[in-house]
Amino acid sequence: MRLLIVGTLGGQLTTATKLAMDKGASVTHAESNTQALAVLRAGRGADLLMVDVSLDIRDLGNRLDAERIHVPIVACGVSNDARAAVKAIHAGAKEYIPLPPDPDLIAAVLAAVADDRREMIYRDEAMAGVVKLATQIAGSDASVLITGESGTGKEVLARFVHTRSQRAKKPFISVNCAAIPENLLESELFGHEKGAFTGALGRRIGKFEEANGGTLLLDEISEMDVRLQAKLLRAIQERVIDRVGGSRPVPVDIRIIATSNRNLAEAVRDGKFREDLLFRLNVVNLKLPPLRERPADIGELAQYFIKKYSDANGLPARPLSAEARRALNTHRWPGNVRELENTLHRAVLLASGPEIGIDGILTPEGARLDTAHGAVAHATMAAEQVTRNLVGRTVAEVERDLILETLKHCLGNRTHAANILGISIRTLRNKLNEYAHDGAPIPPPGGGEMRGAA
Repeated sequence: MRLLIVGTLGGQLTTATKLAMDKGASVTHAESNTQALAVLRAGRGADLLMVDVSLDIRDLGNRLDAERIHVPIVACGVSNDARAAVKAIHAGAKEYIPLPPDPDLIAAVLAAVADDRREMIYRDEAMAGVVKLATQIAGSDASVLITGESGTGKEVLARFVHTRSQRAKKPFISVNCAAIPENLLESELFGHEKGAFTGALGRRIGKFEEANGGTLLLDEISEMDVRLQAKLLRAIQERVIDRVGGSRPVPVDIRIIATSNRNLAEAVRDGKFREDLLFRLNVVNLKLPPLRERPADIGELAQYFIKKYSDANGLPARPLSAEARRALNTHRWPGNVRELENTLHRAVLLASGPEIGIDGILTPEGARLDTAHGAVAHATMAAEQVTRNLVGRTVAEVERDLILETLKHCLGNRTHAANILGISIRTLRNKLNEYAHDGAPIPPPGGGEMRGAA
């Protein structure tokens, strides 16, 4: 856990730093927004920014967005300054911590940011075999390719491998290759020099250098452009990278883990993925089975998610009724563990009796979980609703409503929605950015309040 503290925190800097370090965080300090940006550009990285509420948090957020640096912000200020707290949240802070800092609150915030993505929750033999192989190869430096359907837990498994490797105390850096436009992905991976292109305001250390000594996760690598794949292959083979606009190669020492929910062998045959790169990545293949093929995991994961979201919302951890358990065990789970998590999150919030009953695990459209076509059937229902009264509407308008309704059905999950719609996640994100620019409310990940950006 890497924490960057920005400002003096109202004179509580030393106390907050000690509390964070006691909880296992590595802490870096920056006096201002400009210095914080310099730290992040330099590749020292951060998983969380703890920012003095007296600083301009909106300005910091805008500057981070402009340079595509995605780090959550927590604001800190004196406990009785409610107006400053509200202003900070509106400016983009995820949370507000009153000062002087409380040890339990600091621990809770760090745990929430770290999430529990390093835990592997399983009971089924099919999953046990994958975990056993992952444990066996974790100590090596071999490249790993993790494959499986969307929502099966590929990033969780990647973190599991990292934490059991010799690089566990070094950074684990993740890059979603589908979420970054093609023309920007190269500088995101390899960094750039000041003035290398329009918007390159200063030298920026890329993810390869940021992960130096540790592990770099290339998520959804099948979405990477073939031309950039050649540069990636050179970086893996020679352990050097070239910053965009740079004049000399930079050595790096990293382990590569890649994930894909597509068949990369087919992508090679179709000319969309380099065969030599596949060989380099696929030294070890960890194939995650879909949830429907590991039924013993459903109950174990359900109990885990019930406890997780009950604790997070201050609610009692109610047991599942027999009917609810049957519904969970017979559903096909096209969205896999991610869909199960969303279902149980909703069930915990809706439950009111001594048990979580069948009514608590209804889908957003009100249909029961079933074994037929799950989310596909529900998306079809949404599509039918959207496509009523088509006369007088443009194709673009119909497409927009179909995309937004399907995304709403998926509780904001971009990957799941893209799979249902039959488009790439990059296409989906481009569409959402276009709609947001036009002022349309975009469902955020996790089913929160509508917002104006993807």
